[in-house]
Amino acid sequence: MRIGMGLNYSGGFAQTAAEVADLERAGLDIIFVPEAYSFDAVSQLGYLAAKTTRLELASGIFQLYTRTPSLTAMTAAGLDFVSDGRFVMGIGASGPQVIEGFHGVPYDAPLGRTREIVDICRQVWRREKVQHHGKHYQIPLPAERGTGLGKPLKIINQPVRERIPIVIASLGPKNVAMTAEIAEGWEPIFYYPEKAAEVWGESLAKGKALRDPALGELQIYTTPALAIGDDVDHMLEWVKPHLALYIGGMGAKGKNFYNDLAVRYGYAKEAETIQDLYLAGKKQEAAAAVPDELVRAVSLIGPEGYVRERVAAFAESGVTTLSVTPLAGDGPGRIRLIEQLRAICD
Repeated sequence: MRIGMGLNYSGGFAQTAAEVADLERAGLDIIFVPEAYSFDAVSQLGYLAAKTTRLELASGIFQLYTRTPSLTAMTAAGLDFVSDGRFVMGIGASGPQVIEGFHGVPYDAPLGRTREIVDICRQVWRREKVQHHGKHYQIPLPAERGTGLGKPLKIINQPVRERIPIVIASLGPKNVAMTAEIAEGWEPIFYYPEKAAEVWGESLAKGKALRDPALGELQIYTTPALAIGDDVDHMLEWVKPHLALYIGGMGAKGKNFYNDLAVRYGYAKEAETIQDLYLAGKKQEAAAAVPDELVRAVSLIGPEGYVRERVAAFAESGVTTLSVTPLAGDGPGRIRLIEQLRAICD
């Protein structure tokens, strides 16, 4: 079992970069740098590439709509170059509130766009002259839509790898099936190992049936909160606001993918309550409505023996990387948790 985590900004970036180097020595395998609607991930990933030697560096995630497909491929190839082949490209659709509200572009056809972007990126990395005539992207641009001077081009530099690993963050049945078909890795959120086969098994099977064997086995990256000890049960409450934000606030009624996931896990009534409270501005009440059982199921919080059992459950369900959120107030605390988890996983 590999161990990853998301970048933590709590002490400023210089301190964060130093901590990442310490985490690498503690046994961390991969770190994900988010974008959302904050600082871009690329500048930070480039800096971290110079401060680490073994750690894989992943975008967590590049949003489909914010770069052209060719620029996405160029950016990934550049990060793979400066990291000497350690970059992993995480991509995903995000949601309409961010894409339309912050970037001002339509949130449309996430499945179709994902498939086309993956195809274009791999053409670029193979150093082919890029030609793509899809529903959503046409490269070169047809003459009637521009000057008519566009011609197929290939990237100038030779990429370090012609196949940079692609990890797709996806939740819905069709999106998960597509991910299992075309990507090296899959990143679901709020992963409940005992319910994974029930919720996603059919979609994963459909995608894997069409999968190119050259992609290898699908790698599964999950994102549980982590706290190990005999007195950490109170930290379940720390996770609830995060779950409430997504289940209740990340989308409107009928357009919240995370709420849909909670329903599929069997928490339909609770999901409705959480959303109603959150959208009414009652965020604390929404967090309090998140069931303890759900928090425990999607987290690694408890005594060492319990965490060991939960790690085994994640592994049995097919998870290959635990990209954890260490529940610690400082760098040394996070490093200790990664060391403890490394010992459990080994």
